[in-house]
Amino acid sequence: MIRVLLVDDQPLIRMGFRLLVESADDLEVVGEAQDGQAAIDQTAALRPDVVLMDVRMPGVNGIDATRAVVAAHPDVRVLVLTTFDLDEYAFGALRAGASGFLLKDAAPAELVTAVRTVASGDAVVSPRVTRRMLELFAPHLPEDDGAAAPGDGPHPRLAALTARELEVVRLVAEGLSNAEIGDRLFVTEATVKTHMGRLLAKLGLRDRVQVVVLAYETGLVRAGGGG
Repeated sequence: MIRVLLVDDQPLIRMGFRLLVESADDLEVVGEAQDGQAAIDQTAALRPDVVLMDVRMPGVNGIDATRAVVAAHPDVRVLVLTTFDLDEYAFGALRAGASGFLLKDAAPAELVTAVRTVASGDAVVSPRVTRRMLELFAPHLPEDDGAAAPGDGPHPRLAALTARELEVVRLVAEGLSNAEIGDRLFVTEATVKTHMGRLLAKLGLRDRVQVVVLAYETGLVRAGGGG
């Protein structure tokens, strides 16, 4: 059973999400929170598998709450709820450690599928949407004094990766799916999944969303073009 915590400052919205979540046999709502601080406290007390997190709330917002939840409970997955698919708040939550985001007007079946996907350890943001968000907000990324200059080799954070793994990171950041990466590199999708698993382990990351963020932060790829 996948345990879900609902976080939204509007009771009616929480009620609607509760009905949707509990309509699935393998999902259960273990608690609700009306703001970010309550979300942090409830996560510590209830240890849900997935937190459905609104980002725009009074007091502690969803971005800060996501950062606190992920830092204290790395095994808990956060799925951000947003009104707009290119919401800067959603982007901030992804950088804070969320495993993806979902529009509030998504179809009921999409919500259930998203919760299951996040709980399984994958991300629910499509690679292309992630790239659009990063390109839109890349100018706001903090400067990294350790970023490698062109021709200096990979950034220190990427030094443990093989040449093929670096290429996979670049292609993930370009918005390609595993199948498309396989076609580009002339390998099977299963081989790409193996590369993904290894590079995630080496980098200490949880999913492809974090891979894309890291690719931009380290300068491996840049907004509007490749690395």
